[in-house]
Amino acid sequence: MAFESLSEKLSRIFKKIKGQARLTESNMEDMLKEIRVALLEADVNYKVVKEFTNNIREKAVGQEVLTKLNPGQMLVKIVNDELVELLGSTDSEIHYQKNRPTIIMMVGLQGSGKTTTAGKLAYLMKNKLHKKVLLAAGDVYRPAAIEQLDTLAKSVGVDIVNLGTSVSPVEISKKAKEKAFNEHYDVLIIDTAGRLQIDEQLMQELNDIKDNVEPDEILLLIDAMAGQDAVNVANTFNQRLTLTGAVMSKLDGDARGGAALSIKHMTGVPIKFSGVGEKVTDLDIFHPDRMADRILGMGDVLTLVEKAQEEIDEKEAKKTVNKMMSGKFDLDDMLSQMKQVQKLGSLGGLLKLIPGMPKITPEQTEMAEREMRNVEVLINSMTKEERKHPEILKYSRKMRIANGSGKNVADLNRMLKKYEQMKEAMKKMEAYRKSGKMPPGGLGGMGLGL
Repeated sequence: MAFESLSEKLSRIFKKIKGQARLTESNMEDMLKEIRVALLEADVNYKVVKEFTNNIREKAVGQEVLTKLNPGQMLVKIVNDELVELLGSTDSEIHYQKNRPTIIMMVGLQGSGKTTTAGKLAYLMKNKLHKKVLLAAGDVYRPAAIEQLDTLAKSVGVDIVNLGTSVSPVEISKKAKEKAFNEHYDVLIIDTAGRLQIDEQLMQELNDIKDNVEPDEILLLIDAMAGQDAVNVANTFNQRLTLTGAVMSKLDGDARGGAALSIKHMTGVPIKFSGVGEKVTDLDIFHPDRMADRILGMGDVLTLVEKAQEEIDEKEAKKTVNKMMSGKFDLDDMLSQMKQVQKLGSLGGLLKLIPGMPKITPEQTEMAEREMRNVEVLINSMTKEERKHPEILKYSRKMRIANGSGKNVADLNRMLKKYEQMKEAMKKMEAYRKSGKMPPGGLGGMGLGL
């Protein structure tokens, strides 16, 4: 994901500084030099880097960090605060209107994924924020864009104003605004046309829409892979339209992240949403403080909790936990538990949200996820009785299950061994819970591998 390389470098820098008995002006300058290099390699604008490191130096001296008993921790806090400020502080929220629709105008260059993002935004606002959303198809120059938005509206379950390609974008926007007001929608999202490059015709059309519908938010879609070019694009759009925010897409890719760290400081435009994948669900509200924590390797527990609240069936999860604790945990429960975890996203992505978790390679992530898929295939090849009572699985049954699942008996035995280990660990956990004591060695001492 974006920032991964920067995060690793900063973690190494802070580990080194925390190992120092005392912090001196000399080793602090060395640290600031390393931070400067790490940020420049992440494609952060030079002016931003210079001001960022100067601010850290001033705050460290101002708070007399050099005289503290634990200067490393103080420095991490100062860097964290500066990152939050750089990423937008508290400017990242959409301010929704109370007694009328909030009008959002999506702008950007052609090919940036603006239409898809409009659909993702509609999904987020409808399902996570519980808003009544209306989309407007204003890209009349690309019939495919109108069809795409129409399809997205149906899949998300929101209404759309689609007047085809023969009506001007300004008229479409006016009609959409009228419908939004008359039918009491909470949010109107207008998808506008883009161009391969910024031109006068594009800007004039966008200004005409802005003058006629008076949007509350004008959001620019920016590709994180574009690097410092993204800052130039944001500057130009902002000068002509006065942007209220940006949507940063492809933050899950291997972009170095410099655009995200530069854009607010260089343009005054805060990031309000971040795209983290191709699916319609892969758009998040951007939280500068959480992103700063992740960049510094502190995880993001709040985002993990929100994911769990959105995706996990609480009743089902509670039922499974109760069965596990009572020792009546069967293979159906194991499969149910695994599917709940899979709803939260990739294993590698989840581990990054948990503070202190070791970094795992893409190969290790793929291996773990392949193992989970194997478990599902094997359990699905069993009869109901075999899932409820795996102790009846003798060689002939195992051969039938292995053949039916396309796996071998060794795969099945390995899965059954893990099931027994999990079942045994849960019995121990329940016993310790009743006694009110922790097992020797903590949770890791119970065979949970924590």
